[in-house]
Amino acid sequence: MILFYILAILLIFLSYKSFRGGVNYLNYFKSELAKPQCNFTPFVSIIAPCKGLDDGLSENLKALVEQEYPECEVIFVVDDKSDHAVPVIKNILGINAKLIVAGKTKESSQKIENLREAVLHVSERSEVFVFVDSDARTSKDWLRNLVAPLENKDLGASTGYRWFISKTPGFASEMRSVWNASVASALGKNMKSNFCWGGSAAIRRDVFERLDVREKWRGTVSDDFTLTRVLNDAGLPIFFVPMALTASIENCTFRELLEFTTRQMKITRVYRPNLWKLSFFGSGVFNAVWIWSVLILIFSTANSFAFWAAAATFILVSIFSIGKSWLRLIAVRLVLAEYEKELNRQFWPQNTLWLLTPALFFYNAFAAWVSRRMTWRGTTYELKSARETVIISR
Repeated sequence: MILFYILAILLIFLSYKSFRGGVNYLNYFKSELAKPQCNFTPFVSIIAPCKGLDDGLSENLKALVEQEYPECEVIFVVDDKSDHAVPVIKNILGINAKLIVAGKTKESSQKIENLREAVLHVSERSEVFVFVDSDARTSKDWLRNLVAPLENKDLGASTGYRWFISKTPGFASEMRSVWNASVASALGKNMKSNFCWGGSAAIRRDVFERLDVREKWRGTVSDDFTLTRVLNDAGLPIFFVPMALTASIENCTFRELLEFTTRQMKITRVYRPNLWKLSFFGSGVFNAVWIWSVLILIFSTANSFAFWAAAATFILVSIFSIGKSWLRLIAVRLVLAEYEKELNRQFWPQNTLWLLTPALFFYNAFAAWVSRRMTWRGTTYELKSARETVIISR
């Protein structure tokens, strides 16, 4: 029982720290929203790699060409001119947008190959590169907000993140949203611990070229982990922009849930092994203590010390976990106000499914330990290392 008491105390402490993180997360959102609008609006190149038909692809891409921003260009990039996304892209091409074909990759992920090709086609006037995913639904002032912090030349990059919103409520879709939300709340005021998310990130062109990011992407799978590592090595901070949070509006099946979350963890194992180990350990402790507590409550004497220790653990961890989820959802509502109805609908999933996400994280971490092979948008990769990727099949 001594082991249980030790692990229970550890879990309560970690849950409390997580709750405090939720308080800080909400306060950070409020402080950033209170800032006056910045007038830093240099010419920007938005680079959007596309493959296949994402849910709401047309609406997502239209939002990019309709940004309320003085001057920018949008570069859509695909790996094949016959890709299903091409007709959608051609329907919205305008004076500030163009389509390029990168070709098939030989040594990197296809997304990396698309990005490496796209940066060769930017305007000479471009001062800032912005990277965005095709499943992100950006607000009209997303670009202005994302670019604004880069007025400070001491910054390495600015970043947003995504928030999954299901078209119709379903267990797998809501579970993915809760799983992803726990990653979203890792971003905040501490620029040294922030990371770049490739689906909504901005970097000054001179920094991108000085750090030779295009070459350092070669042979990799993860654009964001690699960019984060390059900036960290250079000692350049990453600024999180709450107003650059984007909605990803789509449903998923249970199989897609497992595929998505496991892929993220396999990438994490290769590019941030310490973070993978921490996730493995943390989810393992949570699951072990939770199951142990339930068994004690069922089978031990009601007046025993073990019973009350298990009950206290159950109650305190629940309070801190629900509090963290609730605070996080309040913060997201502040910046995704146009999705108020959908976010209100997430109240119960966000405040209950946290109980299951540690089991999913543990499964993901275990799967990443067993194999480094993954399939992403039709291509299967073997992640040999953070700088070497083998293409198994297309």
